[in-house]
Amino acid sequence: MADKKTYERLKIVGICGSLRDGSYTRMALKVALRGAEETGAHTQLIDLREYELAFCDGREEGETYPKDVLRLRENVRPAHGIILATPEYHGGYSGVLKNAIDLMGFDEFEGKMIGLVGISGGAMGAFSALNNLRGVGRALHAWVVPEQASVPKAWNVFDDQGKLKDKDVEKRLKEVGRQVSKFACLHRFAKAREFLEQWEGAQENPGGE
Repeated sequence: MADKKTYERLKIVGICGSLRDGSYTRMALKVALRGAEETGAHTQLIDLREYELAFCDGREEGETYPKDVLRLRENVRPAHGIILATPEYHGGYSGVLKNAIDLMGFDEFEGKMIGLVGISGGAMGAFSALNNLRGVGRALHAWVVPEQASVPKAWNVFDDQGKLKDKDVEKRLKEVGRQVSKFACLHRFAKAREFLEQWEGAQENPGGE
């Protein structure tokens, strides 16, 4: 198992797919990011309320984008892992998260670890939204970690200060962050090992002595 100094070189970002003040999705995402922090990783919560994003309209890449679209990409691109958090709306994930993802692409997601957090006001949880996001992760050539957290009846899980009242839910949310960090670390080691194996197996420079 890698030590915390290894994890300190990792960056995990969490994208909140809710714009609502007092959002349970944002509260849950913060808990998941704390799980990643406990491994030693650096984390950043990307609150889409702080970005003025245009609707994705299929414009060519060379055309002018609002500055906050570029800022969003710049914040996500260096990350080794990404936690996507969403409320479930009508059996799917939120439109604001969909638009944010559509404004990005392979440069921000490909080959990275993705963790999923879903929030629901009802008793059935957010499994439909999370299953949809798994498909998005595959389409972007990302690795969606096995662990996910669906929080039903979110209004009954958090107190007025945004703190969790249910320790089991807290454990599940933190485990999402831990898995994203751990799998990102393993993936990073694997890529480094593959590079070393290719380097050691490369032919000698024909122009050398």
